[in-house]
Formats: sequence, structure tokens, C-alpha cells
Amino acid sequence: MTRDDRRRPLIGITSYQDDAAWSVWNQRASLVPQTYVDAVVRAGGTPVLLPPQPGGADHLLDALDGLVLAGGPDVDPARYAADADPRTGPPHHARDGWESALLHTALTRDLPVLGVCRGMQLLNVELGGTLLQHLPDGSHQTVPARYVRHRVTLVADSRLADVLGPTAEVSCYHHQAVDRLGAGLQVTARSADGTVEALELAGHRFALGVQWHPETNPDDLRLFQALVAAGQTTPTHRETAP
Repeated sequence: MTRDDRRRPLIGITSYQDDAAWSVWNQRASLVPQTYVDAVVRAGGTPVLLPPQPGGADHLLDALDGLVLAGGPDVDPARYAADADPRTGPPHHARDGWESALLHTALTRDLPVLGVCRGMQLLNVELGGTLLQHLPDGSHQTVPARYVRHRVTLVADSRLADVLGPTAEVSCYHHQAVDRLGAGLQVTARSADGTVEALELAGHRFALGVQWHPETNPDDLRLFQALVAAGQTTPTHRETAP
């Protein structure tokens, strides 16, 4: 490992726990789409996968310079005191609890955070907000495993607009969306139908959530580059002597 490698900010990426198949195996696995890993690496960071586990968020975040809350299954409606809509997916208690602990610790320490899709929704929920459990069919999610491309309008003078400009063409895949805002959050992007597409936490060095999937566009790394750049100034970041 070179000195330059050791200087790259360590960016944690939350991961799935799901059944997976590879080679001759078909078993439970902790995994994350490679697109997240590639985006962090190409943006100048070193990715660290964070599978759901019983505890240790405080200790783990001692070593990290930034956090990505990855996309995934629906957040349990019980976390925002709602009954589950029949179209809401089954709860993933281990992941919800693990990511909640990571998020709260990161925000307490002013560690840079980027929430992607589910990650943005979790940010809203954990700060006291609620979710719309189902958007009109065919609006932001049409057929399985196919993203919907549309344009979003960003709020002027927001951190997000500083990174992406006044508008952006994005890839979405979600059937839920932010409803009531959590404490301290500001809407910084919307789609043409009014759906909340991005949030920022006021007073935090870097705490953004986007409803789309920036990791799927290898030609636009600006959000990940902004996260990595914020991570380079994280007080917990330590350079290793040569």
C-alpha cells in the first residue's frame, strides 16, 4: 500500500443481508451492488462495507471518514408510527436498527453522510419524519430492475445545487417518498410531480439525501466526490506515517 492509498478517506457503505448465489453456492450473504464500491473508489475514497450487526457503531465510526446509507428495502413503517400499507415490503429489522445506530452516531459526530434512496428515507424517518408508503403506479418505479429517468429541479443556494447545478437528470427506482419532514431537514430538490427528491440537514457539515441512484451513473461522480472531499476534513481521519 502506498502513502497516497493510506490518505484516501475511508467511506463506509451499508449493505444488504439477503440470499445470494455464486459459483456452486446459494446462501445468506452480506452484499452491496458493485456500483457503490466503484463510485467511492473512482471518487477518491476507500470503501468499507458495513453489514447489519448487533452493535459496535460507535467503535466502527471511529475509523471512518464518511458514511453512505445505500438503497434497499422499505423502512419499517413502525419506525414512524404508521400501519403498513399492503404494498409496503416486509420489514428488515436488523438493517433498520443497524443503520439507525450508524446514522445517529455519524450525525452526532458531524461525520459526512450521503443517503441514497432508502438511505434518504431513513434519514427523514430517524429525524422524526414520515413516508408516503406508495406513489402512483408507474411514476417513479415501472418494471422490476429498470430505473426511471427524469429531471429534478434543485433549490438555489443549497449544498446540493452547489454540487450539481440548478437541474439534474437522474435515475430513480422507488415506490415510496418523503411525506412530513424530519427535524432540521430541508427539501433541496423535487421532480415535476412534486415528489421530494433530495434533503439536506441544516447545520451539518455534509448530510445529504437523494431519492435517486447516483451510483448507477459512472460518468457523474460529483456527489461521491463531494462526500469524499468532506471526508478529507473529518477530525477522526488520521494519516499514517510512511
